[in-house]
Amino acid sequence: MENERPSASSASDLLFRVRALISQTGPDMDGDEGFNRVALALFAFQFEGVPIYRRLCERRGVGPGSIRHWSQIPALPASAFKEHVVSSLAENDRSRVFYSSGTTGHVPSRHFHSAASLSLYEASLLPWFERHFPGPSAGGAAFLFLTPPPKLAPHSSLVHMFETVRLKCGGPESLYAGQLEADGSWSLDFNQIGSALRDAISAHRPVGLLGTAFSFVHWLDVLAVNKNRLRLPAGSCLMETGGYKGRSRVVAKADLRRLLTKYLAVPDSHIVTEYGMSELSSQAYDGVAGQARPPAGIFRFPPWVRTQIISPETGAVAAAGETGLLRVFDPANMHSVMAIQTEDLAASREDGFEVLGRAESAGPRGCSLLAAT
Repeated sequence: MENERPSASSASDLLFRVRALISQTGPDMDGDEGFNRVALALFAFQFEGVPIYRRLCERRGVGPGSIRHWSQIPALPASAFKEHVVSSLAENDRSRVFYSSGTTGHVPSRHFHSAASLSLYEASLLPWFERHFPGPSAGGAAFLFLTPPPKLAPHSSLVHMFETVRLKCGGPESLYAGQLEADGSWSLDFNQIGSALRDAISAHRPVGLLGTAFSFVHWLDVLAVNKNRLRLPAGSCLMETGGYKGRSRVVAKADLRRLLTKYLAVPDSHIVTEYGMSELSSQAYDGVAGQARPPAGIFRFPPWVRTQIISPETGAVAAAGETGLLRVFDPANMHSVMAIQTEDLAASREDGFEVLGRAESAGPRGCSLLAAT
């Protein structure tokens, strides 16, 4: 049983259905019913193909024939990706692995991909990015990525996302301004950033600036010390993502946005925050760059993703507005596990969710999965 893999024909059929769900075409596009059909098929596929997930489900007495709705699908704690191989891919088909970021010495999560699953990941990320970054995504935009290039960070899902965006939407002026230090940490080439932005300002060419929150803070600190304020061309947009993980001083989201506007002259309406994880293949955003901002900090995943807020005390779905653990059902995670129990505290807000921080004790570690009930 441990070495069984789903048949190639079933995988091919399921891949077609997941792609159709993402593109909102075909028989599985009819709202919750269509999602439910694909989700149940994915659950059966992953139950058979991912040994650690099957063991978790069996301990909970849940199998493909015992549930009728996606909300009943057991969620695998994200921590399992640190301690187990969470993949239905045969070992020789795992052509890429993404590691989670974190503080020095932490044990990273591992999310394995093949060429086909990478293609599905890209098919999921692009339309939702383009929906929330409409100006730069129109094609030929100058993107400035505050990360190392892919050749220096081949195991970063964020860098792979940025490269996917560059290849589809970026112009020839796009570049990566990050560097890799000897200890594996990321740093920024501030001279390169300054030169690229001066060129964009002189040419009145809007810029798409994408990076982690801690990279923006490092750069803002340099601008503040040098008393240097820039005025980026009208139409420039920013996307920041991720936490700080001890890599810089922590700045509240509202303060970070205020500083970005102060030092770069980019209005708050053109600053978007992304929520993503190396264990997922789809992302959530808190607004559309260039449009009036909805209530601050409300994230929304694409329509082919579902979320739940789970009470850490009872394991039941929390009441509307109550704080709990965010659970994500991402069909683009075809060859790992669709249902992921994150370690993020959140609360439902309108048709989205607000992230409220990290849980101090966020569910069982991967090695404790078989004790779950």
